[in-house]
Formats: sequence, structure tokens, C-alpha cells
Amino acid sequence: MLTSTRLDRSADLVHGMAERTDTDLGTVSNAMQFRSLVMRCSTCGQQDACTKLQAETTSLDAAPSYCRNGAFFA
Repeated sequence: MLTSTRLDRSADLVHGMAERTDTDLGTVSNAMQFRSLVMRCSTCGQQDACTKLQAETTSLDAAPSYCRNGAFFA
């Protein structure tokens, strides 16, 4: 079961990855598309690694290979 805490963390990670890959979340066409990004992130088993990566860097050329939203951030 997904908790609101996990969804909140996932939303933060999506925002953080967008910032680090210089991806404009304004290109998200609607709330459902953003929800899809968050839901894909929430099922990722690499959230701890992603949190650590985002804490250590402010800029990325691309999302890490394990990112379930990597195509969006490309």
C-alpha cells in the first residue's frame, strides 16, 4: 500500500530530478501526467539511492539508469 509519505517523497524526488536535469515540469500537460510520474517513482526500489544522488549533486546530464521516469527527463 502506498502511503501519503511515500507519495510525498516521490513527488519531491520528481521535482528534484527535474531541477537537476533541467527539465521543465511546465511541459507536463495535465495533473494526470504528473501523477503518473509520481506513481512510477513511488514504485521504484532505488529511492534511497536517488535521494542520496540528489543530495550530492545539483546538476545531472541525465537521470540515472534506474530512474523509471528517465525517458521523461531525457
